[in-house]
Amino acid sequence: MQKLELKVPPVAVVAIIAGVMALTSRLLPMQPWRFTDAKALAFALVTAGAFIAVAGVIAFRQAKTTVNPMKPEESSEVVQTGIYGFTRNPMYLGFLLALAGWGVWLGSLPALVWLIVYVLYMNRFQIIPEERILQQHFGAQYVNYRKRVRRWF
Repeated sequence: MQKLELKVPPVAVVAIIAGVMALTSRLLPMQPWRFTDAKALAFALVTAGAFIAVAGVIAFRQAKTTVNPMKPEESSEVVQTGIYGFTRNPMYLGFLLALAGWGVWLGSLPALVWLIVYVLYMNRFQIIPEERILQQHFGAQYVNYRKRVRRWF
């Protein structure tokens, strides 16, 4: 399974999960669980997700370190300020919120199961390998950061 570590760009994972969520909502039709403000909630989740993800990118750009999730060894700094003071993975968290918004928009409870798959996949094949490399690269500085800030939220 190590062959999948850091191989699939997270944006591609999001696109695949979003597609599978849509497919699930069509293949497992059920009475939609629409509620009065479903569209507003979907919009709020997607907007919050985009804001959090972009805040992560901006923090990396300001620190002049790589935003390429496929090459964490190219990182030049452990970014610990701004959004990174609350979550170690704001881009992945933002994607999760956007996917949750997509699931609400689809109105399909079975589609939301794919959010769990997203988290499990990202933890195993993206985040854990990143953390391993960053710990090797930055040592105690990264270890201390991991102790202070949660992985997701």
